[in-house]
Amino acid sequence: MNIIKLSAMATLAMLAFAANSLLCRMALVETAIDPASFTAWRIVSGAATLLIIVAVTQRSFPTRGNWLMALALFVYAAAFSFAYITMSAGAGALVLFGSVQITMLIWGVLKGERLTAPQWLGFLLAVTGLIMLLLPNSAVPALGSALLMAIAGVAWGAYSVMGKTAGAPTDATAGNFLRAAPMALLLLVLLAPDMTASFHNTTGILYAVMSGAIASGVGYAIWYSVLPHIAALKAATIQLSVPVIAMIMGWGALQEPITYRMLLSAICVLGGIALVIWVKARR
Repeated sequence: MNIIKLSAMATLAMLAFAANSLLCRMALVETAIDPASFTAWRIVSGAATLLIIVAVTQRSFPTRGNWLMALALFVYAAAFSFAYITMSAGAGALVLFGSVQITMLIWGVLKGERLTAPQWLGFLLAVTGLIMLLLPNSAVPALGSALLMAIAGVAWGAYSVMGKTAGAPTDATAGNFLRAAPMALLLLVLLAPDMTASFHNTTGILYAVMSGAIASGVGYAIWYSVLPHIAALKAATIQLSVPVIAMIMGWGALQEPITYRMLLSAICVLGGIALVIWVKARR
């Protein structure tokens, strides 16, 4: 795969990941769809898309994944949707991304990985930036929403840790989406305020399906096709762009403000994580 094609595909994947935040915010702000319905449509459409991708590319049914990973995927998607009731797209993406990376760092330490002094500095800087953004402000008016997004990040971090040993990532992701689908449908039955509206809110459903089928399903498939061709350091560094892209998308599409507090938090969180990643790569 040549460098131009590789760069283009990596860019598309990051745009897709950031688009998940924008599409969820647009659905909850501009339509009457509820978070439970958005979650259900997102996961079911993502499962269907990944099932087709695996069937076409591998000529088989997904055979990997497990129920524990599926549960982590479901918790991430559900908490993500409910958190975005009040959070801006950029702030949500930053809390999500920061929580994912901090969760994975803590897991590494618990498993015996030793951090150097600069890495501890980066870790503390990232945590400080995250706490700064979690406190109620114009981008995060409710602490409950911020904590829900942090839970989504922890769940996705756990999913990522488990995924390291799952093998065949696209196949495993498809299997986990399929397993998470009945959980999402149960959430729909239990928490959707109006079941009829869940199936008739055309614009809201369209945003959810775009999030599940394109931003999640196709986005993950593209990213996993890129990963074998780039170093782990580059892959981790590239993903630092997602919260920034989400901030710009939220500002452009929904006129969400980018405050000095958000920028300072982003510098602390992303800079701290980058410091940990780069020092680790040099060891």
